[in-house]
Amino acid sequence: MELVPSQEDVIALLQQTGALRHGHFVYPNGLHASEYLQVALAMRHFEHLKTLSVGLSRKVRANPELRAMISGMSVVAPSGGGVPVAYGVCEALRAKQVYWAESEEEGRPLHFRQYFVQSPGEKVLLVDDIFRTGKKLSQVKALIESNGGEVVGLAVVIYQPTPKTPHLGSAPLYYLAKLDARYSMDAESCELCRKGLPVESVWV
Repeated sequence: MELVPSQEDVIALLQQTGALRHGHFVYPNGLHASEYLQVALAMRHFEHLKTLSVGLSRKVRANPELRAMISGMSVVAPSGGGVPVAYGVCEALRAKQVYWAESEEEGRPLHFRQYFVQSPGEKVLLVDDIFRTGKKLSQVKALIESNGGEVVGLAVVIYQPTPKTPHLGSAPLYYLAKLDARYSMDAESCELCRKGLPVESVWV
């Protein structure tokens, strides 16, 4: 596999590890989809995590403006799922540091650990495993900016936009593969429901 794996290579890896599944799924927000993705199932294996994080780092490094910032750049994950990728990307880039946001319970605002704040003008690369709804990425981006940091790029293993996925500003977005699952807003408009296909509820 190349240092920057192709879309086909990434999808094959996800399918091989059971991280990408096809069927009829309903998400907690009510969206119905023909695919379900859990990148963590692929990242259980260190060699796969390294393949994905190094490939993603190469895409970031190809940008000359970002490449010039690397020595002082922070790599930040918006959730636990992105932490392994953030560490892998930080190691591959040899960036300054890596940290992440968290919340005590679902629905509460994201925050950083006590006594931790961004340095004024700190350059931040946001890293996650999946960019789907963009809810947590949006929250942590706003949090960083409110603390005086600057989000200079976003890097995710998989970009799987939904009809509700927001645009997160002018910072460049990098991803290894884009998945275009078929989404329906509810059961009434879902083609898979009309076909009578069994539905599986997923947590995230």
